[in-house]
Amino acid sequence: MKELVESIAKALVDYPDDVRVTEQQDEHSLTIRLEVHADDMGKVIGKQGRIAKAIRSVVYAAGTNRNTRIQLEIG
Repeated sequence: MKELVESIAKALVDYPDDVRVTEQQDEHSLTIRLEVHADDMGKVIGKQGRIAKAIRSVVYAAGTNRNTRIQLEIG
């Protein structure tokens, strides 16, 4: 899951070397945190959050086989 988010984010930003993705697994949830360069924040979020919603949709769809709740944080 981490690799999926990282590859999507690196394709969107101007500073792909500054993309950091971390995962934190709990009992019933997986939290994925995406950090990008400050200048790229708008590119990852998009107008009215559309790109962030699209990334979340892809991550949720990829995680449907798991019995865990997946949360994506962008910051």
